Amino acid sequence: MGFPDDFWWGTASSSTQAEGAAPESDWYALEQEGVVPRSGDGNGFATRYAEDFELGAQHGLTHHRLSIEWARIEPEEGRRDQAAVEHYREMLETARSAGIAPWVCLHHFTLPGWFTEVGDGGFVDDHARSYFWARHVAFCAETFGDVVFGWKLINEPNHYAGAYDQGGRQPANRDWRRVFDLYGATLLAQRDAWRELRGGGTPVATIHGLSPVYAVDDSVPAAKWASALEALTWSIWLRAERDGVLELPDRASREIPDLREVGDLIGFSYYSAAGVDRDGRFAAYPRGQRVGPLGYAPWSEGLGLVLHRLHDELPGRPLLIGEHGVGTDDDAWRVDVLRESLGVVEEAIDDGIDVRGFFHWTGVDTYEWDRGFSVAFGIFDRNREPRGSAEFLAR
Repeated sequence: MGFPDDFWWGTASSSTQAEGAAPESDWYALEQEGVVPRSGDGNGFATRYAEDFELGAQHGLTHHRLSIEWARIEPEEGRRDQAAVEHYREMLETARSAGIAPWVCLHHFTLPGWFTEVGDGGFVDDHARSYFWARHVAFCAETFGDVVFGWKLINEPNHYAGAYDQGGRQPANRDWRRVFDLYGATLLAQRDAWRELRGGGTPVATIHGLSPVYAVDDSVPAAKWASALEALTWSIWLRAERDGVLELPDRASREIPDLREVGDLIGFSYYSAAGVDRDGRFAAYPRGQRVGPLGYAPWSEGLGLVLHRLHDELPGRPLLIGEHGVGTDDDAWRVDVLRESLGVVEEAIDDGIDVRGFFHWTGVDTYEWDRGFSVAFGIFDRNREPRGSAEFLAR
């Protein structure tokens, strides 16, 4: 069978990574404090978006996911920056004119500084989440909905919760109570966004960050850390999706019926398996695989495991690969991984798994959160020169 004619082929990026951090965002504050590298103007997407859309269209990648940065369009609570709003509107219209179907992600790791200072801070504050966040989503739906092809709710709620305020700590050193508090709140925020967008006539997808999880040795501590990662990666959101129950470790279960079946599609990102050792440290898995500069081993077989698990656990739900790529300066390796991964996807479709699309991370090289511009994920470099991987995807 192979790939359907209406399969969605695309690329994905985020505002902070492609446009640079918004001055009123929480990420910009971290840059000013020297906690993370400066993002500058990202890869220049804010001024070169028309060129980038043309590149995608020329290579058959006719869908693109970007994020509308909340801190740009509402830099202060209640004050809209009309110039920023009009700029994003023009960006989306330009995508349409270039033959690109634009998808908008509503939260990709960064938030307005003022929002994170409300009450208990950001999504964990019930009022901030249910009022300010819901108001923002409704504004985006009303302002941009007629030119958006699809919505992607919150980028990788589990990775956001696992990294936010944890300073890149290894599992053994994380404040897991804070991690799971934020994860539960972010799933509620995802639900709140779905409430605003459902039934609007455009597809709405999640973007869970998924990986098979493995203890890399047979020790009891490694199994314990793997269990924590399994909860963060799989079991919590699956319970919410299937049963409408929010069940966080060491807390009473909460029945929240409208956590069920959030989104029209189960979208996810996949890069590698997640391994952890007896000391609670991340470890590349499988052992012996080539490891990239971010410390993990790209593993196409794992993508197949994720697709089959989702199909088995959530029968009838269509799937969307919202991110997949390889951070490397070795583009030939990127092509090898993509060839194998797309073969896995093709086999899954032939097996009857309803996969609707594939978004490559990323089009043009971008800023990478804690690595600056040192890791290349693009099929085009920042000068917009195509790599062999661009030609491979075009074919």
